[in-house]
Amino acid sequence: MEKISFTFGDGSGEEEFFVLEETKINGSSYILVTDSQDDDAECLILREEEGPREGDSIYEIVEDETELLAVSKVFEELLEDVDIEM
Repeated sequence: MEKISFTFGDGSGEEEFFVLEETKINGSSYILVTDSQDDDAECLILREEEGPREGDSIYEIVEDETELLAVSKVFEELLEDVDIEM
């Protein structure tokens, strides 16, 4: 499982997450991340946005309920043994 670091946009710090899966839906890229490798870990679905400089990416937490539900179903299908609860 790949581990990546995210730097907060306001420069206040950094957080590390494990990437469980990634997918592309309707031209948007999404990643499913968790802060722990434990079975009952909390996870986030992040949508990739273009950064201010070429090659930079900004990841936004998906908060729209309709989008979150749709993307979580795709991740559940990709990761057959994972159940995403909201």
